[in-house]
Amino acid sequence: MKKINNFKMYKKCLIVVDMVNGFVREGVLHDNSIANIIPTQIKLIKETLACDGLVIFIKDTHNKDSKEFKRFGNTHHCIKGTKEADLVDELIPYEGLVNTISIEKNSTSFMEAPDFRKVVKNLDNVEEYGICGCCTDICVVNGAIGLANYNDQWNRDVTIKAYKDAIATYGEDARENYIDAAYLLMEQQGIQLVKRK
Repeated sequence: MKKINNFKMYKKCLIVVDMVNGFVREGVLHDNSIANIIPTQIKLIKETLACDGLVIFIKDTHNKDSKEFKRFGNTHHCIKGTKEADLVDELIPYEGLVNTISIEKNSTSFMEAPDFRKVVKNLDNVEEYGICGCCTDICVVNGAIGLANYNDQWNRDVTIKAYKDAIATYGEDARENYIDAAYLLMEQQGIQLVKRK
């Protein structure tokens, strides 16, 4: 993880969840249609950077023996060191910019990634988090609710927005009930559902 000297300077943070090749371009869990949300994500990234906000890229990254695979039918994906664990090409130009960092995770919740915990602990002046990426009903919802709970625990008065037009999942037609449930749960937890189109 790239070192950032002063996390306290940030008032706004955008979290881009799992926009890696293993969900968008190749591998057992990829769905090419997820690429449709990339232009909206780029707009959100540019807007965040323009107001001196922080952009965090979360990258699903597993070892070959990751226990998560057992829960999801031995769907080996996003193995560390493979192209599947890399950001999609369209987002790579933003990965190395000053106000961006990348964090790997080995579970379905970015809140459980040790590096993310270290970062969010120091983001105690953030007033607004935005969330986009995939997958709606797994990694996005798990991370978003975990983030809301974390901020409650530490009495931080923050707004969390989930940008529906910049969030997708694989096999959406077959997973509509899960997607609806994910948005319902986020809304119940006070996460604002935003659609800008």
